[in-house]
Amino acid sequence: MTTQIIAQSQIDHINQSDEFSDPSTLLKFGFKNFNSNIALASSFGLEDVVLIDIMTKINPKSRVFTLDTGRLNPETYDVMEKIREKYNIKIEIYFPNTNSVEKMVSDKGINLFYESVENRQTCCGIRKIEPLNRALNSLDAWITGIRMDQTSNRKDMKRIEIDSLHNNMIKINPLLDWNLDMVWKYIKDNQIPYNKLHDKGFPSIGCAPCTRPIKIGEDPRAGRWWWEGSSKECGLHENLSSVNFDENSFHNE
Repeated sequence: MTTQIIAQSQIDHINQSDEFSDPSTLLKFGFKNFNSNIALASSFGLEDVVLIDIMTKINPKSRVFTLDTGRLNPETYDVMEKIREKYNIKIEIYFPNTNSVEKMVSDKGINLFYESVENRQTCCGIRKIEPLNRALNSLDAWITGIRMDQTSNRKDMKRIEIDSLHNNMIKINPLLDWNLDMVWKYIKDNQIPYNKLHDKGFPSIGCAPCTRPIKIGEDPRAGRWWWEGSSKECGLHENLSSVNFDENSFHNE
């Protein structure tokens, strides 16, 4: 799509105004400016199901897409189906390139991500980043469930941003100012289906082999790629341009 750029002065106003701390107000702005060319990127975590509830109350035809990596937990598919039924929405599902996955697994093994950070980032690149890029190619703006208190690199994000990682498209983060208690309260007050792994100590849920429950007192992202160091991003919201990842090199000839 041809990216529709909002004036920087308007972006600054939104990021500084208390009015736009309300997710509904920010989402209405997004729908008004981008019509059907804006969608929520959902992994069906707590924040995403909250946003689906808010979005569909504003616009029942809101677009939602997800990345099915092929390594998700059964509980993730369960909540996906419950959300689809409750809100009567079509979920756009993007899968990784089959040939790329087959080549990667053949060359490096099914659980290559445990061997090195580079291998893990390669797997994330093929299973998540490339499908995300395909999804975003059809949009002018995207919506995320990011909260600024989730990770250190998210604390400086804004409610609305020009996404330099994805062709300078608009990125909207309606729940940026919320905390976890606010998210849970909204879910309970509105009886929203959620991933039952959250009841088993999983604050952050990704692929099954790369996610574990956390212990009391651990960082909420400690359960993601726990065998690595402090980096807890897969590249969806962080620049991994330095990673030796060439998706084309994993296509079968």
